[in-house]
Amino acid sequence: MIIDYLSGAYPAEVEADLCIIGAGAAGIAIAREFIGSHVTVCLVEGGGFTGEQRSQELYEGSSVGHVPFDPGTSRMRVFGGSCNLWGGGCIPLSRQDMSARDWVPHSGWPITYNELVPYYARAKTYCHLHSHDFVDGSFATPTFHQPIAFNEETLVNQVFVHSPILFGDTYRDELEQAANITVLLHANVLELMASPDGRSVRSARLGSLDGHRGSVRARQYVLACGGIENARLMLLSDSVVPQGLGNQHDVVGRYFMDHPSGTLGRLSTKAPHRVTRPYDRRRYRGATPSFPEIGLSDRAQRAHRVLNGRMHPFGVEGPLPRGIRALRELRAALRPAPRDENALLEEQMSAALRNAPAVEAVAVPGSLGLAALRVGLGVGDLARAFVHKLADRPTVASSHIDLVGYFEQAPNPDSRITLGHDTDAFGQRKVSVDWRLTSLDHHTYRAAASLFGSGLAHACQGHFQLDPWLSDDIAVTPLIHGTAHHLGTTRMSDDPRTGVVDRNCKVHGMDNLYLAGSSVFPTGGWAFPTFTIVALSLRLADQLRTLLTPYVSSGLM
Repeated sequence: MIIDYLSGAYPAEVEADLCIIGAGAAGIAIAREFIGSHVTVCLVEGGGFTGEQRSQELYEGSSVGHVPFDPGTSRMRVFGGSCNLWGGGCIPLSRQDMSARDWVPHSGWPITYNELVPYYARAKTYCHLHSHDFVDGSFATPTFHQPIAFNEETLVNQVFVHSPILFGDTYRDELEQAANITVLLHANVLELMASPDGRSVRSARLGSLDGHRGSVRARQYVLACGGIENARLMLLSDSVVPQGLGNQHDVVGRYFMDHPSGTLGRLSTKAPHRVTRPYDRRRYRGATPSFPEIGLSDRAQRAHRVLNGRMHPFGVEGPLPRGIRALRELRAALRPAPRDENALLEEQMSAALRNAPAVEAVAVPGSLGLAALRVGLGVGDLARAFVHKLADRPTVASSHIDLVGYFEQAPNPDSRITLGHDTDAFGQRKVSVDWRLTSLDHHTYRAAASLFGSGLAHACQGHFQLDPWLSDDIAVTPLIHGTAHHLGTTRMSDDPRTGVVDRNCKVHGMDNLYLAGSSVFPTGGWAFPTFTIVALSLRLADQLRTLLTPYVSSGLM
């Protein structure tokens, strides 16, 4: 059953065995595990089925760190979560990613890679990747184009698979038809109301933007709102515990990480397309295509004492032939403008999250007739482009290749999420992001840029030129931006002084509050986080089933 909280047609108090807050990849995965069981589940989502500016504004906040960060455009408040905008990339973490590394402070997970393996196998089904096998830090699926061969002591090709689904769209009907699942839309959790001793959650206080108020009472609660909002909600839940729930050691919100990205340098070679073609994600083959990415080997990370990272070669187009420019101008003129609020919001957010070199902009022509005439005059350019496409070459030759790096971030307790002074439409304090990089991060960018650049230049007989910001030995803020992978703010640790949740994702010092999603990651590797988020969520669902089933079976709920 799905209830829109804006309609007002809902009970003031909802009772369930399990309350899951957040209907993204994690929340939906956990809820699905209980379909058809005797466990009643309430899945609470602050957004609707489509993006809405009014709901999205609740994600706005401030950035106070040296590296700018916009919390309002790097996540989406909607059923299905920010994965409504995801690229579909799935890949497991590696054993080394999860291990304690003596050169990476605060590294090491309290669970092992082997413990995640069976849940990675189940995550394949959830992400519709049934036919793909995985290995340590990669999928084993052959790619359409043979990737470049490197000296594997330094560089390796790691394969990710493209999931064909959006979780909200794919699993909406299942959840709506499940008799034991209640989904609340536009129901914003304002606070988790704690018992007098602060050891358990008694209810989740709800509100809609139209003024409706209510609550959910459950035996067990799961926060699955993303790496930023999980921490914010725990800090906002301060009626009983002034510093916020689970925050007795001031760890909630700390160790905030992303996957920092930046241009590492320029590669010049006689045939740029031979370098970029194996890594071109636009060349889909099959329903769930696989693509290689160029990564640092485990041995290179240890030898150079750097964090994990990957690099993608982007061909940068040379001057546009007249006919190609005219055709792009005509397409721009014919492209329909976003017709609804959701499409406009998705377009704005996608533009804000773009992390590849921009192509040359073309102007929208004032006259369609003149644009069509220019296309006709450039028919020779279009014919040559068609021949290039048949030969599996770019329609516009590249002048050079930009190498863009995407890196693991060092866990840093001073990189954190706090509550700012500004308030949202509910009068709740907005989030404040203090995103900080360390000397290890800077060392990683410089060392990895040289390893990637020299390795690729050697493989293609090219020349690599390091970007100037990486050649300076002075520790300045680099030309870095995030990739909307919010990690670590409620990290997993056996020690409550260094983590918010234990190895079972239960909040330290609390009896019935669990956290799901990338906020529990102690480290992030370079891997796209969604596949691991799903695996951890399925693992948590098994633990919750063990806790809840005896009570439901005995009628004690």
